Amino acid sequence: MSNEAPAFSDENVFSAEIYASIQAVREDVARLHSELVRYDLIVWTGGNVSGRVPGADLFVIKPSGVSYDDLTPENMILCDLDGAVIPGSPGSDRSPSSDTAAHAYVYRHMPEVGGVVHTHSTFAVAWAARGEEIPCVITAMADEFGGPIPVGPFAIIGDDSIGRGIVQTLTGHRSRAVLMQNHGPFTIGVDANDAVKAAVMVEDVARTVHYAREAGPLIPIPQEAIDSLFARYQNVYGQNSDARR
Repeated sequence: MSNEAPAFSDENVFSAEIYASIQAVREDVARLHSELVRYDLIVWTGGNVSGRVPGADLFVIKPSGVSYDDLTPENMILCDLDGAVIPGSPGSDRSPSSDTAAHAYVYRHMPEVGGVVHTHSTFAVAWAARGEEIPCVITAMADEFGGPIPVGPFAIIGDDSIGRGIVQTLTGHRSRAVLMQNHGPFTIGVDANDAVKAAVMVEDVARTVHYAREAGPLIPIPQEAIDSLFARYQNVYGQNSDARR
């Protein structure tokens, strides 16, 4: 019989309930990266999805520089809410995404957020490059974002500066998306799937509104109509179903 200590795994360190949550989030986060590819939101290995682990001060994020085709639940990286990799956990031999500190800051300061996504989608980045919010001129924006998609401050990748800008911009704002100036979109959601949906919708409205403005003046939606559309979509449409997801 071997006297060696058992290898570290999520299963022998965390409770059965937390272990099951970690596994579920690992699977979701790995799978959801393929949605970024499907909707043409990323180039090469840029962009990332993360998901909070329910019931624990942990989140899961993709490794840095790994091809999307090679992402698996086992090589997703488990981090604490300071962005530190959990030593010895599956995937911990790799470096986490360069945006990990930003995601961690959002999770620490926005406890209602269960998922964060960053992409370099073309039209959303173009608005970010101009430092210009996307005005709410189509009903899909009123439904999903409750108004314009705001611009966050310019910040350098590597520390939590981007996270601070996201939280500063989105706190008290209906939008689940922010265009970080000169960088690109970050989205939040109740879970990773919800944040990915928001990322898909950001690019869709960024493209549509860009083309509309090229063709002529934009027609604003009255604020009371925006409020009504947002309330209906968030509180009536999709109730008892997965329509919002």
